[in-house]
Amino acid sequence: MIAALPRQALTVAIALAGVGVFLWLGLPLPFLFGPMAACLVAALLGAPLRGLGQISVAARSVLGVAIGASLTPALLGQLPAMMLSMAIVPVYIGLIGLIGVPFFRRVCGFDPITAFYAAMPGGAADMTLFGQEAGANVRQLSLVHVTRLLVIMVLAPLVLVQIYGVTLSHPVGQPASELPLSEIALMIAAALIGWKGGERIGMFGAAILGPLVVAAILSLAGLLHLRPPREALLAAQFLIGMGIGVSYVGVTLRELRDTVAGGAAFVLILALIAAVVTEIVTLTGLAKPVEAFLAFTPGGQAEMSMLALVSGADLGFVIAHHLTRILLVILGAPVLFRLMGFRKG
Repeated sequence: MIAALPRQALTVAIALAGVGVFLWLGLPLPFLFGPMAACLVAALLGAPLRGLGQISVAARSVLGVAIGASLTPALLGQLPAMMLSMAIVPVYIGLIGLIGVPFFRRVCGFDPITAFYAAMPGGAADMTLFGQEAGANVRQLSLVHVTRLLVIMVLAPLVLVQIYGVTLSHPVGQPASELPLSEIALMIAAALIGWKGGERIGMFGAAILGPLVVAAILSLAGLLHLRPPREALLAAQFLIGMGIGVSYVGVTLRELRDTVAGGAAFVLILALIAAVVTEIVTLTGLAKPVEAFLAFTPGGQAEMSMLALVSGADLGFVIAHHLTRILLVILGAPVLFRLMGFRKG
């Protein structure tokens, strides 16, 4: 533990420097992209970075509470109107798999098991765990999914700003000083009970899904009315961005050339598929353009939630589709894995 502290301190210092540079240059989302860019560059240069462990995981619980607090009775009343667009999600996942598995087999040279879980658009941690259990190459798998998150987090804001004309400056929450202490106490309770309770029952993505469920119950019961304070959401951005950058520690030139480049190329294929689906959803009137784009961009729950918050999009619509995608992949990937004749390595 003690040996890790200097490396963690260095990581935080580099991440803070990234925030400072992005603020100075006036670049968008400085608390998310600043740490991500600074830690990515430092990791590729060989700096001995180290993540903050459970502190970084806790950042996701903040977003879980923010999402759960947005699930109101009024939003539940809108769910029937979302059903048609949510019905597209399984088709969308299937199309990604049909293209992704051959891509990773033939272009990247992955073994069948690694190619299968690399193509699945689920959570990075979930797909890596499933792949590890099945006998996949964990290093390749984790790098592909981290690269997917990284490239999407670079491209998605550019698309929002340049194509949809969105300003990524929507306030993510009120300052802590303006929130009632009772609301803050409920949020802390929802985060801790949901996170640790979710872990106890073996819930995948417990850090975000557990708090989401508890906060949603409190919101629907009329007890929770506000999102977490601005300071907590900015801290969550900081830790999520830093975590993505730190994931590249120890990457070799060969891995950059083969695995990371292959993962980045696959994201471009994903972007094309997502663009077609977004256009279909928009033209059929199932959703507004920004909501459709964010709902069908295959990023992580935490990252896409943050983009929905800062862009002022309908958070409920976006998250309903991402939760559908993640749950379908988590529940369906192991079943599909067996149906396709794969065997554990």
